[in-house]
Formats: sequence, structure tokens, C-alpha cells
Amino acid sequence: MRLSRTRKATTKAKFASHASPKRRRVTTRATSGHSRTSPQARETLVWIFGYGSLMWNPGFRYRRLEYGLVRGWHRAFCVYSQVWRGTPDRPGLVLGLDRGGACKGVAFAVPLTDEAKVLAYLDERERVTNVYLRRRLPVTLASGKIVDAWGYIVDRDHSQYACKLTTAKAARIIATSEGKGGTNPEYLENTILHLDQMGIPEGPLHDLRDRVRALLEPKPQARRG
Repeated sequence: MRLSRTRKATTKAKFASHASPKRRRVTTRATSGHSRTSPQARETLVWIFGYGSLMWNPGFRYRRLEYGLVRGWHRAFCVYSQVWRGTPDRPGLVLGLDRGGACKGVAFAVPLTDEAKVLAYLDERERVTNVYLRRRLPVTLASGKIVDAWGYIVDRDHSQYACKLTTAKAARIIATSEGKGGTNPEYLENTILHLDQMGIPEGPLHDLRDRVRALLEPKPQARRG
């Protein structure tokens, strides 16, 4: 009987120790999510979607960068360039986001406090002739999360919209155009180079590049005999 009472007393003491209010309070403080959340984690972010030069040359500071997919829009040489890659008399072609398909690009997250400043910079950069419209686009991030991001789509009612060009015609335009920013073929080559480096396959643009290269190859001179 003595041995039995001793064991009961020991068990009761251990139970009381684990159930003490003091230990419960310590555990609650240690696992509290609010106490460990940093101000940066709670920061409200705004997303910007890039599909062309914005991907490798954003020109603004951002908090995060993720690859993203936009459905219902595709990357295409569908904008006549009258300044940077062409002239009013001989316009070149640059990228735009046009209807249909899907487009893989880069999504940048910026603090909400910087939204107005970043958008003002991008409007000045992208909307020189108002051929691009700024719109909210649903972007599926690489993590699987879907966010609403600002993006620039082509205005189909604008005079600079290059509607339904065949690859052959687009190649002829690009091969012979040049503007303040350099030649149109350089723009095409640089775009594909960066997309390849980022692991973003773009078959139609490779086909376009091959046609432009073929047009620019020196033609063999006929022998005089």
C-alpha cells in the first residue's frame, strides 16, 4: 500500500507540472503568429506584368519578382514603331500584348506606396503615342497564386496597331526598318536572346527571326561570262 500511494503522488505531481498556468502562457507567446510577422510581410503589394523589355529592364525598384502566365493574351510584333525602331515614312514593328492565346512573362511586386510613382514612370515610357492601354490582368504566378497585375495591352483601334500581319510581311518590315533606338532586326534579336536566357520558349518569334536573317543575308553575285 505504501508503494502504491507513492506512485500516485508522483503521477499527480507530474500532471500538475504540465498543466500549470505559467507554462501555458509561455507556449502561447512562443507560437503567436502576430508577434513574429515582420512589417515587410504585412506590406500591401501591387503587381506589374512585363512581357517585353520590361522583363529584363524594368527601370523601377521592386520587392519581389516571379514568373507569371496571362491567359487570353499573347506576345506579338503587332505595333508599328514610328520613333524607336522606325520612322513615320518607314515604320518598324515592336512587341505588344494582343488578344488570344497565352503569354509567359515576369510579374514584379512593388509596395502600394510606390504604385502611383511606378505607374507614372511606365505610362511615360510605354504610352508615348497611346498605342498601349494600361489594364488589370489576372496573372498566375509560378507559385500557383493568381494576382491582378497592371499590364499594357495594344489598342486595336489605334492607327499603329499592325493587324494580322503574316510572318513573311512582318519579316520584310523588320528587315528594312531603323529608328532612334537602333535597327529593328537588333530589337528582334535582343528580345529572343533575353527570352531564351530566361527559359521562355517563343517558337513564332524564332521563325520570324529566321526569316529576317534570310532576308538580310548577302545575295551571291551572278558571274559574268
